[in-house]
Amino acid sequence: MLMLCINIDVLDVTIMEARNFITAREMINDGNWLLTTMNGEPRYQKPPLPSWLAAISGLFFGIKNIFALRLPGILMVAVTGIASYVLSLKLLNNKAHALINGFITITSFYVIGIVIEAPWDIFTHGFMLVAILHLFQLFEKNTNYWKHTFIAGVFFGLSILSKGPISLYALLLPFLLAYGFSYKFKNLKAKAFSMFSFIIIALLIGGWWYLYVRLEDPITFAEITSKETGNWGSYNVRPFYYYWSFFTQSGLWTIPAFIALLYPYMKSRVSNLKAYRFSFYWTIFAVILLSIIPEKKSRYLMPVLIPMAINTGFYIEYLIRKFKDLKDKKETIPVYFNFGLIASIGILFPIAGFAIGPFLTGIILWWFLLASVLLFTIGILIIINLKRKRMKQVFYLSIAFMVAALISVLPLSNIQGQADYNPISSLKSQLEKENLSIYSLNGVAPEMIWQYGAKIPLIHSDSTYNFPSESKFAILSKELEDTQLEKLKTSYNIDKKEVFDLNKKAEGERGHKKRLISNLYIFTKK
Repeated sequence: MLMLCINIDVLDVTIMEARNFITAREMINDGNWLLTTMNGEPRYQKPPLPSWLAAISGLFFGIKNIFALRLPGILMVAVTGIASYVLSLKLLNNKAHALINGFITITSFYVIGIVIEAPWDIFTHGFMLVAILHLFQLFEKNTNYWKHTFIAGVFFGLSILSKGPISLYALLLPFLLAYGFSYKFKNLKAKAFSMFSFIIIALLIGGWWYLYVRLEDPITFAEITSKETGNWGSYNVRPFYYYWSFFTQSGLWTIPAFIALLYPYMKSRVSNLKAYRFSFYWTIFAVILLSIIPEKKSRYLMPVLIPMAINTGFYIEYLIRKFKDLKDKKETIPVYFNFGLIASIGILFPIAGFAIGPFLTGIILWWFLLASVLLFTIGILIIINLKRKRMKQVFYLSIAFMVAALISVLPLSNIQGQADYNPISSLKSQLEKENLSIYSLNGVAPEMIWQYGAKIPLIHSDSTYNFPSESKFAILSKELEDTQLEKLKTSYNIDKKEVFDLNKKAEGERGHKKRLISNLYIFTKK
């Protein structure tokens, strides 16, 4: 929580976040809580629960408050970490080992990054992990399991209401397969009605919104559903092996995660072989199932990081127990390399100041100095403890490194790196003073619409123009082509006023996106 709460609001709003935040804003401003919209258009592609939570947080703290809108996602990271800890405790009956697993879960790169990149995912997988925790207890008990049936059903339903059946396929199904292979299902006949009840509860909680929208707006719902399901086999199609480097998504834990997946090496070294086999199967089954689907994106791997964190914990726990006694360089070199690399980044971080020296002014300078002191100190401490083979201290110092980096380095992302950066945040008040309405012609990036602060209706669709009745109005659009201008100038005088550019990177640099550039035109009827 600490590492995400302090400076998470300094990061730019991403395209997926913008869509969620716009929907949340229109829930509040227009009352579209059930028939959800984005920029005034139906937005049924994603279920509403994450947007509801963002809107509720926005009602309390302000709909323009980025931290408030991200807060529910941050809380879900905490829920995911706690659920990982409790599930590990049930598996291992070892608090120290369970704590290791919990920390690895919440410091894995994409578990953190998904809060910003795809805000629905942390909710659907976080809720599902809580459901899995109670399903595990249901499977392990012989009596008094109705509490677990009800809680598992509720959280499964919340997962569906966050992003449909995605987590059912990516997290729950591989869990069930792994549990069956490792622990075997016991007394299923006695639990049959409980399992049936679990499914009914989940469908009632998770399915009512889909049914409501299907009844209230059937045509639009059918069109969106058809398009979304069609994307699974035709959009972002990647080969089966696209996810084979999945362990790199854990970031800080890449090398330990890879070694922990070497079953022949690990099986004689873990303290609980059955639990290790379970986490190993869970991870591998999740990757295989995701690989089967033609549509692939790196962020779809996020649910894999949950069982993989538990799996990685077995290797870290082994190092804490045995590293002082290890003599084989094949075992020690990867450890020295992994944690030595983390330490080196911390120690060398102050040198980065020379690269960004011209931008180190004001508050940015103070954040850089704080980051330099923290990361350098932690880096030195990691080296000292690594040399003394104190792996417990090295592990927790690595966690401290991650926390310190997120707290003190994030503000450096506000460094302005290109001269053309021009936000759109003040345009709305400017147009209101001039009594001008605004519309979009060729589509506008969601980030633009979010930053503008209100809807920007589209007036061009399928080669048809639906111009407003006003004699003078503003248009936000990508650069109008000559042929388009010639056609429009037959009815309007067109004056190009300004170019808005939300890119922090200059053209030609990695991260520069043309869709984040829009032109402001003033149309005056002839």
